[in-house]
Amino acid sequence: MNHLITCCLPALFVGAVFPSQVQAQKETSGELTHTREAFAFTVSAPQVEVFPLFGAYEERKWAHGFDPQFLHPVPAYDQPGMVFTTVQAGLPRVWTNTCFDAGTGHVQYVYWIADVMVAFIDIWVNNAGPHQTEVGVVYERTALRPEANEMVSRMAHDDAHSGPHWAEAINGYLRGRTVR
Repeated sequence: MNHLITCCLPALFVGAVFPSQVQAQKETSGELTHTREAFAFTVSAPQVEVFPLFGAYEERKWAHGFDPQFLHPVPAYDQPGMVFTTVQAGLPRVWTNTCFDAGTGHVQYVYWIADVMVAFIDIWVNNAGPHQTEVGVVYERTALRPEANEMVSRMAHDDAHSGPHWAEAINGYLRGRTVR
């Protein structure tokens, strides 16, 4: 049952929050861009240390400039169903976490940029040995109007090249934390 809720929540989120936008897409003559980009990298630490870093609250430790403003829960902590906002590249985003399961190493987010796009982020954190963790990330982005197609494509291009940056940031944070 939880799997059904997790898999369907992004679709319900889009339909419930944006019903007029979804209808408007059907009436638009232009095609809307949908992208899917994946990357993977290795972190030099055990999975038990790495997994929490993919919660929005903990991500602030390694993702320079990431500053989520939590709406739920208060006080803030990482859990399924958390809702927060960010402003990145000058664009306000509304996020929700659809899966945060340390047991399976699975994290999912959906975020929305008004009149621009909806993004789905699927993260898998897997044990690769006593001091190694493999991380796989998939970004899917869908434009909400034809004028956003170029932006979605640019962001997808950046997504495809994010693995080395994420690996460097997380490994750097973990090295600095363990040295202290």
